[in-house]
Amino acid sequence: CNTMRNAWINCIGTKQHITYMKRIDFLKLMGAGAASLPVLQAEGSLLTQDPRPVNKPISIATWRFGEKTTAKAIAMMEQGASALDATEAAVKLCEADPNERSVGMGGRPDRDGVVTLDACCMDHMGNIGSVAAVEDIVHVSSLARAVMEQTPHVMLVGEGARAFAIEMGFPLENLLVEASIKDWESWKAENQYQPIVNVENHDTIGQLSMDANGHLAGMCTTSGMAYKMRGRVGDSPIIGAGLYVDGDVGAATATGHGEEVIRVVGSYRVVSEMERGHSPQVACEKAVKKIHQLFVKRGADLKHTQIGFIAMDVQGRVGGYSLQKGFQYAVHSSNGSTLIDAPYLLS
Repeated sequence: CNTMRNAWINCIGTKQHITYMKRIDFLKLMGAGAASLPVLQAEGSLLTQDPRPVNKPISIATWRFGEKTTAKAIAMMEQGASALDATEAAVKLCEADPNERSVGMGGRPDRDGVVTLDACCMDHMGNIGSVAAVEDIVHVSSLARAVMEQTPHVMLVGEGARAFAIEMGFPLENLLVEASIKDWESWKAENQYQPIVNVENHDTIGQLSMDANGHLAGMCTTSGMAYKMRGRVGDSPIIGAGLYVDGDVGAATATGHGEEVIRVVGSYRVVSEMERGHSPQVACEKAVKKIHQLFVKRGADLKHTQIGFIAMDVQGRVGGYSLQKGFQYAVHSSNGSTLIDAPYLLS
């Protein structure tokens, strides 16, 4: 009918000028009878059908330690847990492991020898919570959730976050382990006094999950850049930079050089690209390429930096991309798990 035809034209526009519309808004415009229409996928200006069903539950996470955390999340969601509950329990495995030297217990300290942790969470309803520069608290992911659910605020930092944790019954623990102390003393002896960004194994676990109800949630937790200036906060606890979830579109999270991710509001940028119709893979690529463009524009050093994104859309498709070789991410569903070497921009 003409009404449907005109609405469709308004949705896709022309090859030169495409105006994108959320599927939910399109269905509202077209009425209930349009609910059976296939989801359209835009790659550049080309629209193609993607009839694949949502593969749920599903969980993805950054780096090799994501293998164990995604397995934990899937096991819980298969027993009926929500995406948020499962993701929180999963990332806490890393936070509690002193052998994972860049998250939680045993995280690398700042240049003054103090471990400070950052984390955030977000669910499919747009609820958010965040903490930054927190000392003596292992499970900052849970603390971020407490901010989301138990306060009228969305972010607490430093001493205020620590005091809130004590009020909520979180135990105080020394986050430094012997190996971290030795590494810090060795770094200090070199007198370079520069923070370290490891290209092949960085500092953050970001995890995204979709539960059996199709609800998305994500968490991001880290000890931040090794030997950073005291008080430095990267992208990980910043909603839109280190993590973003849109229950109607998809979710994304970041790892790597936080200052560069913040510069482009990286995770929101990835989700925005998915909202425009791009696949999770293409959306991650676009975000990394934008960061690279700004590096080149500023004449910044690319040698010792890394940025990686992972993403999942509401169809259950996933993607990942990084600036340099070495970034890996884990994908786990009821069909099994895999560790993926992400494609990268710079050879």
